[in-house]
Amino acid sequence: MFIYKTMNYIKDLPSENQLLNDFDNPHKDEPLLVNAHFHTPYSFSSFSNISEIFEQAKKEGIDILGINDFITTSGYAEFNALAHSYKKFPLFNIEFMGLMKDAQEKDIRINDPSNPGRIYFCGKGLTFPVSYSEDSEKRLRDVLEKSTRQTEEMTQRLNAHLKKIKAPFNLNFSGIKSNYSKGLVRERHLAKALRIQIVTSFPDIDKRYDFLESLYNGIASDTNPDKPTELDNELRNRLLKKGGIAFVEEDTEAFLTLNEMKSIIMDAGGIPCYPVLLDDNNMNFTDFEKDFETLATELAKKRIFAVELIPFRNDFKVLKKFINIFDEKGFLITFGTEHNTPDTAPLQVSCRDNVPMDSDLLTVGYHGACIIAANQYLIAKGKDGYLTSSGFPRLERQDDFIKLGNAIIRKFIEL
Repeated sequence: MFIYKTMNYIKDLPSENQLLNDFDNPHKDEPLLVNAHFHTPYSFSSFSNISEIFEQAKKEGIDILGINDFITTSGYAEFNALAHSYKKFPLFNIEFMGLMKDAQEKDIRINDPSNPGRIYFCGKGLTFPVSYSEDSEKRLRDVLEKSTRQTEEMTQRLNAHLKKIKAPFNLNFSGIKSNYSKGLVRERHLAKALRIQIVTSFPDIDKRYDFLESLYNGIASDTNPDKPTELDNELRNRLLKKGGIAFVEEDTEAFLTLNEMKSIIMDAGGIPCYPVLLDDNNMNFTDFEKDFETLATELAKKRIFAVELIPFRNDFKVLKKFINIFDEKGFLITFGTEHNTPDTAPLQVSCRDNVPMDSDLLTVGYHGACIIAANQYLIAKGKDGYLTSSGFPRLERQDDFIKLGNAIIRKFIEL
């Protein structure tokens, strides 16, 4: 197995003054293209390896890339090495799934439209190499162990059902772990492995439909089994989600609280960030997000001053309205593409129906990336980052962070 160096190339950049002196007026430079949120094979990804991400970014002219795997930073070393090789600035991020019990009790949906109280949450600009306190390490280890235990039990239940319907195959958890993951096995990996077995065992489309109907206890499939993402989603929804034959209730201890997630992120030098779901195809919003002004107030109360969006989910006009409000209030804002399904898609960020981002949105996203870059640089140099020790942003210095981050990024990629 190839061992990647853990050298922090950002730390080795020149001093702040030298970086800033290299640019006459860095704040007015044209924004570079950014994708601040995508998943790699270290969690689940449409990419088979991290090199593919950099090759695609090279073709699309994207200069800033943000790894954002679920619960793990195992891909950081490889990502860091490739970023240096391809001259693409790296943003070191992470994603968690937590539970806000008070919201769950009140049946309030946060950014998971199907599960009240469930919250996805990100950390932006963590230190590389990552260093956690002993308490954070232990809590993360516990979450990973419980998550693995859940997917192992799901695999066992799937196999019992496959045996019952006399399927010509079963699933091997160790095989799934080694063939389809980089160590972390989640629902999506189980669905992918099951889909591949089905497609391989039933090349004839009619027989595949027949098998799916048997798999679903007599209920016909209503998707195209030749489309990987559609079939993966149907397998997950019908078999692995609540009510499915292989569903396993999550251990509540596997969910981090909001305060725990924030603490782990800040412990690693990062910036707590709320991933905004925003509108769906029917212009519906979750309870937590439906009023933008109230959302901004609630996030600030919880000392969360960064938000991230995946614009391909959103209507352009809705996104613009949201960004105008949050940008005016000084929130750090970033954009990404997820890439956590089998579907291939561009890395360049766009809105629903392929509506392109306008220059204002691109500038906002670039400024967010600049702040994260400055945070990574300053923390690596042993200095204060974007947040105070109490978790408040240094808003009075936000423009300075943008200018410094711009200089850091451009020096790193040697423009």
